[in-house]
Amino acid sequence: MSLNIKNRLIRVADFVEGKRLADIGSDHAYLPIYLAKNNKISFAIAGEVVEGPHKSSIQNVKDNNLEELIECRKGSGLEVVELADNIDVITICGMGGKLIADILEAGKKKLENRPQLILQPNVAGNLVREKLQQLNYNIIAEDILEEDGHIYEIIVAQYGTMELTETELIFGKFLPDNQNEAFKQKYKIELEKIDYILEQLKNAKNVDDNKIISLQNQKNMIKNILG
Repeated sequence: MSLNIKNRLIRVADFVEGKRLADIGSDHAYLPIYLAKNNKISFAIAGEVVEGPHKSSIQNVKDNNLEELIECRKGSGLEVVELADNIDVITICGMGGKLIADILEAGKKKLENRPQLILQPNVAGNLVREKLQQLNYNIIAEDILEEDGHIYEIIVAQYGTMELTETELIFGKFLPDNQNEAFKQKYKIELEKIDYILEQLKNAKNVDDNKIISLQNQKNMIKNILG
């Protein structure tokens, strides 16, 4: 059966090093199926909290004759993972950064085996980086791409300490040094949003000076990064 997998998930697959995968919020199990078909994994959990996508994952795994290799489990976040599963890579893709950070915090006991983490926030990547730092994870690679009108960051981390600067938390540890079109596009959009808000604030009856200063600082940071 042909697989209608998104480019953003293929990019995630390129970073997978472990053989035993837990894909959380598995989006119809496309990523585990793709990895299995390319002989990159020996076992996978496709985790889903919602009944519809969970049933869809089961059907897709069945259609691809991969029931012996991929288990579809229903549950919230990392509760679908047991330490006995010996998972060595966890992927959480296509969600907001706050949700990804919350999933990691709620399931941090499931990280005792120190799996590789590959996370793909579509907003608020800073919250993901902050959480990784708190959980003693070190970012070893990053990527950013645009697909279907959304910009996705990919953050790859392994167990180990790091101390990120404020700039690295916001813009990434590696992304500012390798600015591709998606990175530039993301922050051009941010600048437009800030300019719009500043205009609105200037015309407001009660001017919030602190808010204006904060937005100007954000604007200056982005301009400095973009050069």
